[in-house]
Amino acid sequence: MISDLNAKSVFSGLLAAFVGFAASFAVVLQGLRGVGATDAQAASGLMVGAVSMGACSIYLSLKTRMPVGVAWSTPGAALLATAAAQDTQFSTAVGAFLVCGALLILAAVFKPLARLIEAIPKPLANALLSGVLISLCLAPVNAIAFDPLLGVPIIAAWVFVGWFNKVLAVPAALLAFVAVVTLGVDFPDDWKTQIAQSLVPQLVFTAPTFTIDSIIGIAIPLFVVTMASQNIPGLAVLKANEYETPAAPLIKATGVFSIAGATLGAHAVNLSAIVAAMMASEEGGRDKSQRYVAAVFFGIGSIVLGVFAGVTTTFVSLAPTVLVEAVAGLALIAAFTASSVAAFSDEKTRAAAAVTFLFAASGVSILGVSGAFWGLLVGAVMIILQRSTAT
Repeated sequence: MISDLNAKSVFSGLLAAFVGFAASFAVVLQGLRGVGATDAQAASGLMVGAVSMGACSIYLSLKTRMPVGVAWSTPGAALLATAAAQDTQFSTAVGAFLVCGALLILAAVFKPLARLIEAIPKPLANALLSGVLISLCLAPVNAIAFDPLLGVPIIAAWVFVGWFNKVLAVPAALLAFVAVVTLGVDFPDDWKTQIAQSLVPQLVFTAPTFTIDSIIGIAIPLFVVTMASQNIPGLAVLKANEYETPAAPLIKATGVFSIAGATLGAHAVNLSAIVAAMMASEEGGRDKSQRYVAAVFFGIGSIVLGVFAGVTTTFVSLAPTVLVEAVAGLALIAAFTASSVAAFSDEKTRAAAAVTFLFAASGVSILGVSGAFWGLLVGAVMIILQRSTAT
C-alpha cells in the first residue's frame, strides 16, 4: 500500500471519517438510548461502532483493493430511536443486535440474493447514487439560509480556493468550518471539564438475552432497513464508479463485525453509500486503482474518532448539523454531477432512472424501508417490462 499513498486519497478518507461520524453520531446515541441503554452503555456502543466500521473498512479495502466504506447503520439507529418499546431492556436489544448480524451473514451466503444485488443496471445504480447525494449537496445552500455568518465563510472558502486549485477546495471548506465553530459558537463554561471526563469512553459489556418480541420487533426490522437502506445503496455506489466485486463477501464481513461489537453496545455496521461516494469518485484520488487508500484512511480516522469519541462529540455537538452537512455536500458535488450524467445519458433507461432518482431523493420511508430501495425496485421493474416488450 505504501507505493499507492497519495495526499488526495488520504485527505478524502480522513474527511469522510469526520463527516460520517459527525453527521450521525447523535442519531446512534439516541437509538441506543431508545432501546434502554444507559449513558455508559450508549457511549460504549458509540465507540465500538466507530471502531468496528473502521476496522471492517480497512480489512475489506486491503483485501479487495477497492474503496469499500463501512459505516454504522444510521437508518437502523433511527429505527431504534422511534420504534422501540419504552420498556425495552438493553440486554434484549443486544440479543437482537446479534440476531441481526447473523441474518446479514445468512443473506450473504444465500446466493440468489447476492446475484440479484450484483445484477443492478448501471443507470439505476447511478440514479440511486445521485438521489442519495442530492440532499447533502443542497446542505451548503441550507447552511446559508440557516445563518449566513456561519454558512457563507464555508462556501466562500470552497469557491475561492477552488478557483485556484480544485484539490484544495474541500480542505479549505473544512478549515473554514473549524474556524466558524471556534469563533462563532459559544462554548459552555465547563467544556474543558466535560472533555477531560469523557476523553476515552469505557467499554461496557452487556450479556445478551433473546426473546421472540425483540427478534420480531428489533432484529428483523433492523436487518431489513440495514440491507435495503444501506447495503444495497453501498453496493450501488461501487457499481456506479465501475468497481465490480461480489456482494456476498462484503455483506458477510459486515455481519461478522456487527456480531463482534454487539455485546459492547454496537447495533450494526454496513456498507456505506454517502461516505463511500466521497472515496470511490475522483474526490478519492485521480487514479482509480489507488482509491482504496482513501477507505483505509477512512477506517483509521473512524477508529481514532471512536476511541476519542468524547472529545469529538463535545466539539462537533457545538456546531449546527447543517454546517457539518455543508462540508459533506461540497465534497460530494463532483460525485453528484458524475452520477447524474451517467444515470440519464441513455435515453432507453432514462424514465426508469428518473423514477429511481426521485424515490431516492424524496427521503420518504414506506413500510419502514427507505425510498431509495423502492425506487430501485420500481426502476428495475420498468427496465424489465421495457426489455420484455422490445423482444
